[in-house]
Amino acid sequence: MTHLTSLAKTALLALTVALPGLAMAQDGPLRIEITEGVIEPLPVAVPDFVAENPAAAQMAVQLADVVAADLTGTGLFREVPPSAYISQVTSFSAPVQYADWKAINAQALITGAVSMDPGGRLTVKFRLYDVFSGQELGDGLQFTGTEAGWRRMAHKVADAVYSRITGEGGYFDSRVVYVGETGPKDDRRKRLAIMDYDGANTQYLTDSSSIVLAPRFSPTGDRVLYTSYESGSPRIYVLDVASVGRRELPTAGGNMAFSPRFGPNGQTVVYSLESGGNTDLYSMNVASGQSTRLTQAPSIETAPSFSPDGSQIVFESDRSGTPQLYIMPAGGGEARRISFGQGRYGTPVWSPRGDLIAFTKQSKGRFHIGVMRTDGSEERLLTASFLDEGPTWSPNGRVIMFTRETQGAQGASSLYSVDITGRNLKRIPTDGGASDPAWSPLQN
Repeated sequence: MTHLTSLAKTALLALTVALPGLAMAQDGPLRIEITEGVIEPLPVAVPDFVAENPAAAQMAVQLADVVAADLTGTGLFREVPPSAYISQVTSFSAPVQYADWKAINAQALITGAVSMDPGGRLTVKFRLYDVFSGQELGDGLQFTGTEAGWRRMAHKVADAVYSRITGEGGYFDSRVVYVGETGPKDDRRKRLAIMDYDGANTQYLTDSSSIVLAPRFSPTGDRVLYTSYESGSPRIYVLDVASVGRRELPTAGGNMAFSPRFGPNGQTVVYSLESGGNTDLYSMNVASGQSTRLTQAPSIETAPSFSPDGSQIVFESDRSGTPQLYIMPAGGGEARRISFGQGRYGTPVWSPRGDLIAFTKQSKGRFHIGVMRTDGSEERLLTASFLDEGPTWSPNGRVIMFTRETQGAQGASSLYSVDITGRNLKRIPTDGGASDPAWSPLQN
C-alpha cells in the first residue's frame, strides 16, 4: 500500500506500476492499493452537469455520462454511483462540500455546467477537485461547439481530467478508421468506416463495391491512406476525410502496391511494391508523386512504420527465412533485426512516444499482440487468441487497438483494445464486423 501527496500523484503511481519509465511519487495522505500487480481504480464522482438554461437539460446528463464512461473505460478510475451521493451539485459556482464527498470515498470530483444558445451553440465548463486535500486541481476550463458535437466536448473534458490526474496526454477526443465488414464469409463486403474512439458516430467513407484494406491516418488526421482492389490488383489511394474525395497515388511501376503509411511530416508515404516476384519498400513524395526504392533484398518487405521523428522505419521481412522485424534508416540502407523470439513477427507499429514497437506474433498455434523496446529488448505479449493482429496506438501511446477473430465466428472480426501492461482488454462496439483499425491523433 503506497501513500501519495495528491490526487495527481495517486493516479501517477497507477501509471508508474503499470507503465514502466515514470517517476515514483512521494509519500503523502492519499493512497492507492496495489495487490499482486492489480491496480485499485481511483474512485471518482461525476454528477450530472448543471443545465444553465432549459434547452441544455438533457445534454447535461449526457455529458456527464460520457465523461464517466471515458474515465472508467481506462481501468484507472471507478465511478462512485450517484445513488451514494450525499451532496447534490445544483450550482456550478457553489462551494464544494468536501466532507460529503469524502464520506462516500470519492477521491476525485468533477463538476460541470452546460448552456445552449438559440442557435444551438453549446458552452461546456468543468472543474476538477481533489476531495481529500480539499483543493481544485488547476483552473476550470470551458469548451464551445455545436449541439451535434456535444460528444467531442465531453471527450475534451475527460481528456483534460485524465491529463491533470495522470500527467499523461489524453486520447478520448480521437477517431478510428477501420474496415467495416458485412455478409457471409464467402461473400464478405468491405468498406472504410470511421468512428469515435469508443465506437460512437460511425460513418462510412467508401461503398462496398471493392475490397479495401489497411487504412492509415495522416499525422493531422485529415487524410486516410488505404489499399483498394477496385482496379483488379491492389493500389494505394488517399482520401480526404472531410470531403470524402479521393485519388490514386502514382506508385512506382509494379504489379501490386499496398501497405502504405504516412511519415510524420505528412508529405512522405512509405509502401510495399511487388514487381517481378519480389516485394520491396518504397517511399513517395505525395506532392510530386516521385518514388524512391528503399530495399533491394530478395525477400518480402512489408508493413513499414516510421519512428515519430521520421529518421527510421521498422518493417517486416522474411529475409532470415521467417517473418521478423527490422529497423533501417528512413532513406534506406542497412537494416538490423530486432525480433529474436520463437515464432513469426509482423505488422510492426512505432509508438507515438517513440519508446516501444507494437507487433503481431504467431507462435505455437496462437496469435498475440505484443510490444518491445526499439532495440528488441523487453518483449511482452499482451494478448493470446485464435487470431489477433494489426495493432494501432492511441495518441498517447498507452493503449493498443487491434483486430480479433474468434474461433467458430465464421470469419467475423471485431475490434479490441488493451493497455500496454496487458490489462483492461475490452471489445470496441462497431456496426457489424470490423478489422484493420487505425487510431487518429487527437483532434484539434
